[in-house]
Amino acid sequence: MSKLVLEVEKREEKGSNASRRIRARGDVPAVVFGGGIDSVPIVVNRKKVIELLQGSAGGNTIFLLKVGKDERHAMIREMQVDPMRGQIEHIDFQRIVMTEKIQVDVPIELEGTPVGVRIDQGILDFVSREVAVTCLPGDIPTSFTLDVSDLKIGQHLEAKDLDIPENVELIDDPIRLIVSVAAPRLVEEEEETEEDLLEAGTAEPEVVGKTAEEEDS
Repeated sequence: MSKLVLEVEKREEKGSNASRRIRARGDVPAVVFGGGIDSVPIVVNRKKVIELLQGSAGGNTIFLLKVGKDERHAMIREMQVDPMRGQIEHIDFQRIVMTEKIQVDVPIELEGTPVGVRIDQGILDFVSREVAVTCLPGDIPTSFTLDVSDLKIGQHLEAKDLDIPENVELIDDPIRLIVSVAAPRLVEEEEETEEDLLEAGTAEPEVVGKTAEEEDS
């Protein structure tokens, strides 16, 4: 878990026109909510946010938002990005208390190449790429590493196989499928079936009955 300091300003202007002016000068309109306190509209510097996010250790980064002498811990719960320009349009920060547990999604990283893939040309299927957990903000893992080196064809690993610290509680179903290795022949059979269907669709229709030449004879 990493904690980053971010200087912010209270936002007095509201509405879409005000938001456009804020973005035009290189800032991002945002809001801080939660914690039993009214939501507060703020303005953050776009360049600074990008720099902090690029240098952070993961998506569950904790920010220390500072408005003058006031400061509050918060996490990004939603970030709107313009799909065309890739530019941050708006950020929702959720207040957190460092002594109270919160629920977060932690990403999963695979380590190694399964035996079933390396030797038997099996197919690796990475089904669940993150799991939900609860813990104190200071105990949020950056990620969970899952070693798949020993997996053979037909074998799989579940959420309960993750190495989760004692101070972190798994919320997802322990038998939730994380990764599996399938036999390559199953994939080949599916491809052959599709080819057979295509060939059947383009085949010439069978003529039933006599042809005109046969009738003349």
